[in-house]
Amino acid sequence: MKSREYRYTQIFANTICFIIILSAILPFIMLIIASFTDNDWAAANGFTYFPGKWSMDAYSYIIKQWDIIGHAYLMTIIVTLLGTSISITITTLFAYGISKPNVPGMKVVSFILIFAMLFNGGLVSTYYCYAKIWNIKDTIWALIFPGLLMSGFNVILVRNYFTNNIPASLEEAARIDGANALYIFGSIVMPLSKPVLATIGLMTALVYWNDWANGLYYLTARGGSQYNTIQIILNNINNDIQALAQVMTSNDSGFSTDIKMPSTTIRMAIAVFGILPILVLYPFFQRYFVKGITFGGVKE
Repeated sequence: MKSREYRYTQIFANTICFIIILSAILPFIMLIIASFTDNDWAAANGFTYFPGKWSMDAYSYIIKQWDIIGHAYLMTIIVTLLGTSISITITTLFAYGISKPNVPGMKVVSFILIFAMLFNGGLVSTYYCYAKIWNIKDTIWALIFPGLLMSGFNVILVRNYFTNNIPASLEEAARIDGANALYIFGSIVMPLSKPVLATIGLMTALVYWNDWANGLYYLTARGGSQYNTIQIILNNINNDIQALAQVMTSNDSGFSTDIKMPSTTIRMAIAVFGILPILVLYPFFQRYFVKGITFGGVKE
């Protein structure tokens, strides 16, 4: 028989979990409902879970502007897939190297990794290196390389997983059979590391998918607009709204304009398109994500 204290504890814990779940889900529900709300009604009454007037105008706008938005969506997918693949490759190779204590110089490399996690050269020097030395400005690499290609946290997570969950005897047996380090890494270590690979892959993909800052820094309207992602388009819409609002409110010259400002519901609809792939794919990676965090985040 379960004690009364145990039942009360379970009720309390379930209540807290339910509140946390609601706090995570309700904003997404509000976002979706807002995208189907009539813009004029929303401007007058604000957003609510039970709008007085529904509308498909925001999605009609997206369909009309699909040449721009669809291209941005495609660029987002390309950047995310390409950046995540390169990042996983570099991260796992780096982590595998520093997980071997008998390799000369790995302690120094580990120190550099930790130091780079705590300190960086600053935005100005970083921008100068990427824009002037490596000349990636207004190219697709501007959305992949700067600051996103490798995370020190991910390297440590993978290193701990390799150290604690890949038996050293397995690698020794492969070496006795004549396997080299590259074969062991590709044919033995990587297949056994699916949980942590799914974990860092999901976290890296989220960063690439939601990134707009690199586009702001390294893409210009004249030379790099063809590489705009969906998040950059959404950020540009927000900036256009603010700029047009300032012009229309501060115009003292008597000049009247018929500029139609992009509506808030359009921003909500584009945001819905932006988060849909993440919401669809996350349940398939959830079990690997939990395993990877659990095994990779603990060092024995």
